[in-house]
Amino acid sequence: MVVNSKPFCSFLLYLGLYLLSTSAMPKTNATVHYHDFVVQATPVKRLCKTHNSITVNGMYPGPTLEVNNGDTLVVSVVNRARYNVTIHWHGVRQMRTGWADGPEFVTQCPIRPGGSYTYRFTIQEQEGTLWWHAHSSWLRATVYGALIIRPKKGDSYPFAKPKRETNLLLGEWWDANPIDVVREATRTGGTPNVSDAYTINGQPGDLYNCSKKDTVIVPVDSGETNLLRVVNSALNQQLFFQVANHKLTVVAADASYVKPFTTSVLMLGPGQTTDVLITADQAPTRYYIAARAYASAQGAPFDNTTTTAILEYKSAPCPAKGVSVKPIMPILPAFNDTATATAFTSSFRSPRQVPVPTDIDENLFITAGLGLNNCPPGSRPRNCQGPNGTRFAASMNNISFQLPSTFSLLQAHQQGIRGVFTSDFPANPPLKFDYTGNVSRSIWQPIPGTKVYRLKYGATVQVVLQGTNIFTSENHPIHLHGYDFYILAEGFGNFNPRKDTAKFNLIDPPLRNTASLPVGGWTVIRFIADNPGVWLFHCHLDVHINWGLAMAFLVENGVGELETLEHPPADLPVC
Repeated sequence: MVVNSKPFCSFLLYLGLYLLSTSAMPKTNATVHYHDFVVQATPVKRLCKTHNSITVNGMYPGPTLEVNNGDTLVVSVVNRARYNVTIHWHGVRQMRTGWADGPEFVTQCPIRPGGSYTYRFTIQEQEGTLWWHAHSSWLRATVYGALIIRPKKGDSYPFAKPKRETNLLLGEWWDANPIDVVREATRTGGTPNVSDAYTINGQPGDLYNCSKKDTVIVPVDSGETNLLRVVNSALNQQLFFQVANHKLTVVAADASYVKPFTTSVLMLGPGQTTDVLITADQAPTRYYIAARAYASAQGAPFDNTTTTAILEYKSAPCPAKGVSVKPIMPILPAFNDTATATAFTSSFRSPRQVPVPTDIDENLFITAGLGLNNCPPGSRPRNCQGPNGTRFAASMNNISFQLPSTFSLLQAHQQGIRGVFTSDFPANPPLKFDYTGNVSRSIWQPIPGTKVYRLKYGATVQVVLQGTNIFTSENHPIHLHGYDFYILAEGFGNFNPRKDTAKFNLIDPPLRNTASLPVGGWTVIRFIADNPGVWLFHCHLDVHINWGLAMAFLVENGVGELETLEHPPADLPVC
């Protein structure tokens, strides 16, 4: 349940609830949830101004969807906005249903203005908090919502049932049209304007102008234990999160349970979710729930404001009429506190021993980072406003990913259409260098391309993600569509296979869908390629994917129907 001084609980939208009749789907205790999403422009007032923002069903954030493990979602999306749109179901495995994954020009062509598309998929062996969001341009700034997956009917949480549950979606707000912001950056080649505020459930909080009366209120009773479902829905910013004077017990992340651990601060990259238990064991009064930036790139501009909600004890003494009790403020980490961020991300473990793949079929080493393109001949200076007259770029293994425009990658693969992509994404950097040292400017310019890496069905895959110091090093939240993966280890500096493999956790590594690649460091992940389709692998800072920090895995069909991508739906949008 989402609690607010405004009726956020109304975000829950159910248009139908029917028993499954399809023989291929589970019949016991499973349901099909039907929803209508209407993407449209809606007047939204924030920071004293009103803007026509793109929303779903007129809501910001959009509707919360609640299902059980094993249920099926059927979501009809009608586009009444003036921009192309798609919806991505972030973290959903999409087993054999890649057509429903949503990234624009990867698994589908966009839903054009006036068009529609119905997403159909089943939740399979996932529980916890995920979310959905637009995957077209920067529409994700306002088009997103929570996806809550509860245990199968008859099952329970692996912890004592909380008294109540609250969704807290952290967002980022521009006092401008976000599409205009990214288009201006694309035109100039420079960095986009930073946001004007962060939000919790769409509200900036009372540290900003004109926001006090709409600050989100989370009520608690003394002594009760509640579950907070925290989602970083921000477009470009990793965030520290804290509740003043209260400890948080982490119990799940990215819809996977973890070995519980207690902390006073969370750090979430965009795309990541964290479920925490909080016990109301402090003096009955009001406490700020606060989030602010973790900004690891040296010298890069960022939004240095703080968003707040209020944890309010119901038993707090009533103030005198006209008097407002100021909430207690937490002491948040400094914006560049990498030690705190690393201590948090390295604390995750699976609840028990897990079957980590050990026989590796595909061993990839992928560098990730920024770059600078030289100003094209004949270009005007106003179109080359990066450092020293350049244009910003980003890449993986020196390939700056370019989206196609005539067919989606999945359509081109499934229909055998040539010329849309090539299958020669390099398994290793084309040039070895001191990745986190002083990098020669001669290798700062990546090569544009639409390249995928082909995997046989059932292959065991290890990826060493290596951050680079090209232009600047930064912590990157790296998200893999269609899969969860085990995070075996992370560290700083250049990955050394002779020494760093000894750090691998092969017993109880956490299962995630978005990993934090440390600033100036490396992360190692493993997964089994058991889901056929084309799956985007990218930095979830939207400014970076816009610059090309992405690649895609093409997983071939296996043997038989259960190892084969489903046929595309009849209403799949055309380009």
